[in-house]
Amino acid sequence: MTGHRPEGPCRVDGYGSVDGYGGVDGYGSVDGYGGVDRTRTLGFTFDGVPYRGHPGDTLASALLANGVRVLGSSVKLGRPRGIGAAWTEDPTGLVQIEEPFPEPMLLASAVELYDGLVAHGVAGQGRLAGVADTARHDRRWAHCDTLVVGAGPAGLLAARTAARRGERVVLVDDRPQAGGALLPADRVDGRPAPDWVAGVVAELAEHPEVTHLQRTTAFGHYDDGFVLALERRTDHLGFDAPRDRARQRVHRIRAGKVVVAAGAIERPVAFADNDRPGIMLASAAREFLHRHGVLAGREVVVFTTDDAAYAAATDLARAGASVTLLDARTEAPAERSATAAEAGVVVRTGTVVVGSEGGADGAVAAALTGSGETLPCDLLLVSGGWTPTAHLFSHIRGALTYDPALGAFRPGERIAGTEVVGAANGTLDLAGCLAEGAGPGTPDVPAVEPEPARTPTSVLWRTPGDPARQFVDIQRDATVADIERAVGAGMRSVEHVKRYTTIGTAHDQGRTSGMIASGITAELLGKAGGDLGTTTFRPPYAPVAFAALAGRERGDLFDPVRTTAAHPWHVAQGAVFEDVGQWKRPRYYPQPGEDMDTAVLRECAAARTDVAIMDGSTLGKIDVQGPDAAELLDRVYTNMMSSLKVGRVRYGVMCGNDGMVADDGTVLRLADDRFLLTTTTGNAASVLETLEDWIQTEWPDLRVHLTSVTEHFATFPVVGPRSREVIAEVFGDLDASNDAFGFMSWQDTTLDGVPVRIARISFSGELAYEVNIDSRYGLALWERLVTVGALWGITPYGTETMHVLRAEKGFPIIGQDTDGTVAPQDLGMSWVVSKKKADFVGKRSFSRPENLDPLRKHLVGLLPTDGATRVPEGSQIVEFAADGTLPPPPVPMLGHVTSSYRSAELDRPFALALVKGGRDRIGEVVHIPYEGALVPAEITGTVFVDPEGARRDG
Repeated sequence: MTGHRPEGPCRVDGYGSVDGYGGVDGYGSVDGYGGVDRTRTLGFTFDGVPYRGHPGDTLASALLANGVRVLGSSVKLGRPRGIGAAWTEDPTGLVQIEEPFPEPMLLASAVELYDGLVAHGVAGQGRLAGVADTARHDRRWAHCDTLVVGAGPAGLLAARTAARRGERVVLVDDRPQAGGALLPADRVDGRPAPDWVAGVVAELAEHPEVTHLQRTTAFGHYDDGFVLALERRTDHLGFDAPRDRARQRVHRIRAGKVVVAAGAIERPVAFADNDRPGIMLASAAREFLHRHGVLAGREVVVFTTDDAAYAAATDLARAGASVTLLDARTEAPAERSATAAEAGVVVRTGTVVVGSEGGADGAVAAALTGSGETLPCDLLLVSGGWTPTAHLFSHIRGALTYDPALGAFRPGERIAGTEVVGAANGTLDLAGCLAEGAGPGTPDVPAVEPEPARTPTSVLWRTPGDPARQFVDIQRDATVADIERAVGAGMRSVEHVKRYTTIGTAHDQGRTSGMIASGITAELLGKAGGDLGTTTFRPPYAPVAFAALAGRERGDLFDPVRTTAAHPWHVAQGAVFEDVGQWKRPRYYPQPGEDMDTAVLRECAAARTDVAIMDGSTLGKIDVQGPDAAELLDRVYTNMMSSLKVGRVRYGVMCGNDGMVADDGTVLRLADDRFLLTTTTGNAASVLETLEDWIQTEWPDLRVHLTSVTEHFATFPVVGPRSREVIAEVFGDLDASNDAFGFMSWQDTTLDGVPVRIARISFSGELAYEVNIDSRYGLALWERLVTVGALWGITPYGTETMHVLRAEKGFPIIGQDTDGTVAPQDLGMSWVVSKKKADFVGKRSFSRPENLDPLRKHLVGLLPTDGATRVPEGSQIVEFAADGTLPPPPVPMLGHVTSSYRSAELDRPFALALVKGGRDRIGEVVHIPYEGALVPAEITGTVFVDPEGARRDG
């Protein structure tokens, strides 16, 4: 900067002159610009300083109107950063919102101003909020014949044409208002463009099958016409937003046809120090003027290789700025140049900018030949041509082709179900955009005034200068020198260069940097501009908050809390809960002064000596009906289910294709064509999904239907030597004797006229009855059982006691005593694998050599030899070398502890474990590292209590 101080930016169209507000003076006023509502004033704070703006402003336009040029600093070099563009292509203007809700790394150019907004610039990166955002986010689904992305001229006509055909139409656009790049100076059908846009929008609103969504960004395009779009619903409302509105909404749209009318993005040219605040795209300055009434600079230099910058220069000059236009081409577009000159623009051809000086108010210009000179300015605008916005086309693997006339890539093929129109297809004139939007053969294409002939764009990626100061990706602080290093390191693909340099990985996803990075790389490799292609665009097109993607599945709804019918009783009794497969299950019921160990020992003793009751309602339950129900079960269980008689129950194991245990449970045969399966709590959904997958994809010929009834039935196991008395007392018409009600059978009865199903099933090894009732009556039945059972000292018990009881009997829990590598034979359950069935899921894997290896891990019992130490679950098991010492690291592991408890029945700790060749090592002593010592433990069988099974019948 040399001896000149410009007055700075101003608000035009009646903003007025405010002296000293926010530390800024010298506002100007020019009539006829801007679409903001000057009848209302919005107060906001930036970097601790209060400012004013108007409805219709973005944070960027309001800051420019208030003379704020520097917003923050860059992520790597700490260089000052300002506003580089007027919408989401801005590579620099990042801010942190603090009020009314903290949000990091937002673009000031895309934040709609609202009263009470508090923000500050970021130093490289933002910060997450310290507390959870309480705002609501949600999602919607939509199906349509035609989805149009972009409400510019081409998109509006495409939507209108489809609507007139009677189609269901969804039109989405990321801006607050429709119209795209159309400005008041444009005329369509003899009317100002805003009037024409309003007319089309009004017509679309009259069609009941049209959904028109502004402030909605299509951020992902997938196969079969599936598009994800994010709607910003309250950003512009600020504190006044209704509480029942979701702040953001994700629309999941399935369309028969997708029309991409996403426009094009102006690209910069790299020159030394092209990252300073006060340097922005030429189209951005024109947009700030026409949309927001902001003249971003008083003394302006425009550097261009393309015709479009002439319109920006002309409009700024007419608004009162002093403008010098530097055209890298030796021949200026005659008509545009003449119009600019009439407005007072000084046009110089064959001239390029090679650098900038000063904080934000100096630019250096140099002729293609000869010595350079300094042009003082407070705003430097750059226009290097236009790049079609082909992201959504690329998301579905659409191939791009290089267009030399554009100096950019555009869609190069037709993809069924997708059409790209307008500037997104490389058509940069308004008449062409309208024609493409209306479609071929449409008679009512709007007329526009003929545009001056375009002079070919000069493809210029950078100007002479220091490559270490020529910024390609301004947000990433990535320069031409970084590309040179990548090429020097052997990178030949733009994808590799992208990853080597990080160009195109910032918030803007290479909108302004991707094309020039490809062009510079090609130059360095001595290739033509289009030889290397471009990087792959992937969703999301624009950053999407994780909260928006999560929608309502946050907090309790992220992992829904499921409770049983008897949950209120458990809460009232002071139960301690654990989460099991989304269910809240009582873990134990502590009495005053009891810790978990003491409470569990008491509950275990009650189940073994008297009577206890548990809420087992969370067990997965699947109703299987149909003529081929038995056939299905024979195919998915390792043992035979078709031979099960009505009224009987059978234990079963399911395996995956690899022969490893996937789940276990019981099967009740209710009728010849109907069964009730139970699964583990955590695997209920996955078992149902697996069964559905088999019958829908592999065995569609089977006549069978599945229904989850997990929540339909409440299930209460009544367990212990005195359980028969309790059941007989509550259900007076039921003969609960062994002769009448044998083990692994079920019977139906009633209680006060309500149907009840009772099964003789035991997961504890004790005499036990599982009582099932419609969940609506679950709490009442539980209370009845507890009240009647009090005569025999009934004790409620939780999941921890259940684990101890089943482990004492050697009953494994799938997912705890198995780890995805355990077959039924490894659990000592060869008896559950049928030798009669020709086939079932997983059978072929049992004959693999790996499955027959005698050193496979087997489930065994462990008894610490000191009779006192309870080793932690997950502990590794080792053995000494022959000389009685541990071998040197890495110490070979024999296995690990899967379950470990203290037993009231045994009056000592015990454990289950998976040990290599474990069944052949019964009686041996192994060691478990624990608290700095080695705990010796004897390998035993898995059944510690009642190995004869005498207790199950009472």
